[in-house]
Amino acid sequence: MKKIIYCLLLVSAISACNKELNETPNGQLVGDDALRTIEGLQTALAGAYQPLKNGYTSGFATAAVDAVLMGSDDLTTHSASNKQELREMDQFAVNSTNGRINVIWLGCYKTIQNANNIIANYEKAGTSANIRQIGGEAYFLRAFSYFWLVRLWGNIPLITTSKYSPDLLSIQKSSPAQVYALIEADLKKAETLMGNTKPVAGRASAGTAKALLAEVYLTEGGYPLKDASKYALAAAKAKEVIDGKAVYGFDLVPDFGSLWTGTPSSNNTPEDVFALQFCNSCGNPSTLYGKSSMPGDEAGWDDYFCEVTFFNNFPEGKRKDVTFHTTFKTSAGDVSWQNGQTKHPYYNKFRVNTPTPGFLTSGSDLSVKLLRYAQVLLTYAEAQARSTGAPSAEAYNAVNLIRKRAGLDDLPQGLSGAAFANAVADERAWEFAGEYTRWFDLQRLELVETANSRKAADDLKPLNTITKARYWLPIPYNDQQINNGL
Repeated sequence: MKKIIYCLLLVSAISACNKELNETPNGQLVGDDALRTIEGLQTALAGAYQPLKNGYTSGFATAAVDAVLMGSDDLTTHSASNKQELREMDQFAVNSTNGRINVIWLGCYKTIQNANNIIANYEKAGTSANIRQIGGEAYFLRAFSYFWLVRLWGNIPLITTSKYSPDLLSIQKSSPAQVYALIEADLKKAETLMGNTKPVAGRASAGTAKALLAEVYLTEGGYPLKDASKYALAAAKAKEVIDGKAVYGFDLVPDFGSLWTGTPSSNNTPEDVFALQFCNSCGNPSTLYGKSSMPGDEAGWDDYFCEVTFFNNFPEGKRKDVTFHTTFKTSAGDVSWQNGQTKHPYYNKFRVNTPTPGFLTSGSDLSVKLLRYAQVLLTYAEAQARSTGAPSAEAYNAVNLIRKRAGLDDLPQGLSGAAFANAVADERAWEFAGEYTRWFDLQRLELVETANSRKAADDLKPLNTITKARYWLPIPYNDQQINNGL
């Protein structure tokens, strides 16, 4: 817990230093006195978002977010020694000293602590709509962060206090059920505090909280909680967002390709329910796009790309053409992925389209899309079928909206509830390929072992037998050293 405790200790130090309020927060905390003003709350809120996008230090700005999800079948990496930290997850042999897992762990816990500080103090500043909005966003950010942590680590420290206490040095892990209870409560609170639409791009709204809550309920229906009663709640909450999409400012964009142009025109579409914002010229770039996603044949870094079996099973059509980069431009001419250095297809979604052809960049202004409206539609369709045992006409319509845009035929009528739900789960795989959902779907549906049994000859193979215990990442080493109860 060393890094978490460090954040906690900052509370008393910063509270006596008003000049901090005039500086870029960079993920730091703001003291209690300052949080009695709207200006202090605004600064604290910026500090709560920042750890989620803090470059190579913390959050979702780099291939660390792909690394922690590489147990899925839509992501893999290079076999070279410099990719060991990414490869460990892909081969189910993760070491607690792995720096990539620490980037996600630290980003989420820093955001949680900064959100805790706001939650403990925002009501002291008044009851205006702006103050309520900030409080709601703090609840949302805490829930969002814990949702990632509980799905990656399972049993985790559950910290809700904004004050340092020596007891935190020996805090024990909470169960997933306990963590999910807090996530639910936070999102329910968030949707009552925030306005229907985002104040600005990249921030959360009541619609954002509702959409995430639907995803939380869907997840609770599967492993490890396996609470089937949550499917009805997931369907109802997703339907609330779908029926109110005009109120919340969400919609499906007509052209799937417009989401992935490799330029800022893809940022902040009506489909982006929650997306982290970046600014390369401001010193806060996203390095998830560009070289990280590109093949070595084109001078890329080969950090992450697609497994062969997943690509081969992906339905042909315009969505597949947009999703993948399969012909590499080299000085010797075009090279197909089958003849490339890694013999794998790459993701076109995460390329950067620069004004100068052939120019490569390791940083961009492109937003990281962490929740799309398409996910709300598919969450509704799957949850409705699982909760009632039979897909409704509205559930068919929800999934078929996605399939039509992809250039596919509608799902056949007359499917059983289980067959329909499984077909929707497959649709999620294709629609969100490379987008941070596949691992969590395999996990909740207990399909990790099945997916990893289908590896192609050129895919990395697991080094250990996959058991449920290997669904979870190890607590980072430094935190274990501070608290051996972890």
